[in-house]
Amino acid sequence: MDMVNKKLDYFVVDVFTDRVFGGNPAGVCLLDEWLPDDILQSIAMENNLSETAFLVKNEKTESIRASYDLRWFTPMIEIDLCGHATMGSAYVLFNSVEATVDKLEFYTQSGILTVERNNDMLWMDLPSRPATPAENYKCIKKALGLNEYKCYKSADILIVIDNEEDVKRISPDFQALKEIKEEAKMQGDNFVVIVTAKGTDCDFVSRVFAPNCGVDEDPVTGRAHCVLTPYWSKELDKTSMTARQLSSRGGQLWCNDEGERVKIGGKTVLYLRGQISI
Repeated sequence: MDMVNKKLDYFVVDVFTDRVFGGNPAGVCLLDEWLPDDILQSIAMENNLSETAFLVKNEKTESIRASYDLRWFTPMIEIDLCGHATMGSAYVLFNSVEATVDKLEFYTQSGILTVERNNDMLWMDLPSRPATPAENYKCIKKALGLNEYKCYKSADILIVIDNEEDVKRISPDFQALKEIKEEAKMQGDNFVVIVTAKGTDCDFVSRVFAPNCGVDEDPVTGRAHCVLTPYWSKELDKTSMTARQLSSRGGQLWCNDEGERVKIGGKTVLYLRGQISI
């Protein structure tokens, strides 16, 4: 990889939380133009966050909204959808670049995504990814220590269990969990495994694992709620829900089922602003 002698504006924001050191930290890197993919991947590997977002402003929108091309990288691979780094990108733009707008468009591998701000909340519009029943894959019992569960599949794997305490207690064997790629015939490594249950002080809870992507446990996962929202909307017979992700950092989300789309809301705080020299 050739060094290109650039200084890149870089931020780390904690997403789906109202406090630093909570939620999911996202790296956000603003670019004037796209750099080679190997450099983007190296930056994400160096940052070693669940995802680093890279943005280049475009002129695709004809409205007053600002428009950006957006890509996301884990330390290992580029992925096709990342909610928390999209919200983190919007927070950076709203507060540092696009102070006069209240809505942003992002052009991504998953189509056009939008983020709006409403006071201290940001709301993302993402594609719904409903899951359909799947077999109870053998590696799930081995990897997660579960005997009773229901399994569903969409772009990701959804595991439904009986109660919140069992979600908290899971201690995964991540090497064994990687085997689900072959057993479930997933295409590539670009997927997560979601474990969920009905919540006690919210509508539903979850944890999310993505060892095939290079992220053993993701702290708070927007893309997972593209699967969770339609599932729990049907189960609970309601379209507006609250959710918590039960990682060690924890996070709070507001979820609206809107048919082919889901709206996911949350709060975000700035942790770091600086420059990357390459």
